[in-house]
Amino acid sequence: MSELLNVSDIHASYGQAQALFGVSFEVNEGEVVTLLGRNGMGRSTAVKCLFGLLPITHGDIVFCGQSTRSLPSFSIARLGLGLVPEGRQVFPNLTVEENLTATARAARSSAKGASEWSLERVYTFFPRLKERRGNFGSQLSGGEQQMLAIGRALMTNPRLLVLDEATEGLAPLIRAEIWQALTELKSQGLSQIVIDKNVGALLPFADRHYVLEKGRVVWSGSSPELREQSDVVQQYLRV
Repeated sequence: MSELLNVSDIHASYGQAQALFGVSFEVNEGEVVTLLGRNGMGRSTAVKCLFGLLPITHGDIVFCGQSTRSLPSFSIARLGLGLVPEGRQVFPNLTVEENLTATARAARSSAKGASEWSLERVYTFFPRLKERRGNFGSQLSGGEQQMLAIGRALMTNPRLLVLDEATEGLAPLIRAEIWQALTELKSQGLSQIVIDKNVGALLPFADRHYVLEKGRVVWSGSSPELREQSDVVQQYLRV
């Protein structure tokens, strides 16, 4: 299994307030990796660093064999990093179809021969979006907006999909649909980083986990290891 992303000893700050203290993790081709922790522990900050939205002050991030430390955000995205942001952030005054095509990008030739994501493929993956293709983003339910946010990210044909709080605020049945969709993406070989509070849903789905506490990785391991270590969940993840 080849390495796709390597985050090595990164530090980052908001002004004078340091937020990350030597965070390291990696993602291999086809893997699903999670960043776990309570709110404010550095998970979303790490995502901002991945996309060049917050500069790192130490360490390095290597994606697809290239250091992204000095690259602007649009260049990092072009390498094949796709984001499903917290809060979905769909364009409310664009239709579903316009949201999907606004950021569409052809697959890179280095994308391991994976099938390219097109409008019709997204509609096949999320039939509800096809039904609502003419509706504005503001007219969708929360679950439909989340499907749209995932579909929009897929239309960039990412090598690595990053999902920040993918099921937050959704009803249980809709959450189950989203987990099923992400599981299907994994079966298709798409690498993913998932940030979510639902450890129970993540355990059967993800390969490896990194637990953050106050800007540091305090535990890492596989799903079977995390399942056996209830003290880690109790200490770092329970509210």
